[in-house]
Amino acid sequence: MATEEVNKPPSLPPYPEMILEAIAVLNENNGSNKTSISKYIESKYGDLPAGHSTLLSHHLNKMKDTGELVFWKNNYMKADPNSPPRRGRGRPPKPKDPLASDAVLTLSRPRGRPPKDPNAPPKPVKPKVATGSGKPRGRPRKMAKPSGSVVGTATITVEMATGTGRPRGRPPKVKPVVNEVSVEN
Repeated sequence: MATEEVNKPPSLPPYPEMILEAIAVLNENNGSNKTSISKYIESKYGDLPAGHSTLLSHHLNKMKDTGELVFWKNNYMKADPNSPPRRGRGRPPKPKDPLASDAVLTLSRPRGRPPKDPNAPPKPVKPKVATGSGKPRGRPRKMAKPSGSVVGTATITVEMATGTGRPRGRPPKVKPVVNEVSVEN
């Protein structure tokens, strides 16, 4: 029992206290950054838990969100109650109107297109209006192939028109016939 008390490291104060102490001791004009706060805590308390950097980040973010610390240009400083709030770059956020948010909640309208009413009368069909040119829209239809007519000096036979004549494309290469020659001695 006595050995357990001797080997036990001294208890650490809570992280928010250590952070505030580090910022006060470092006393930098523009505040202290995360690494300088971490180095001060490590040098002062020595034996820290394994997840020290994670715990430090968590507590810094938590203190920033609650308003205990002000985060400005990657530095943390104690919040001054008399100073106006600092703004970052860009357009300031719009003020939130509490009445507008309640009104949005009461109008719970489902997402998407509303369903068609089955009892509604059908819409009247609009008549098609002819264009001024009198021609139909779009690409004209293919003309049928002429069958058996004379075009210039060439004649188109019925076989070609029906498709039983020459096939399309390049004709196959004709291979010369090789005769067997016997050699007698």
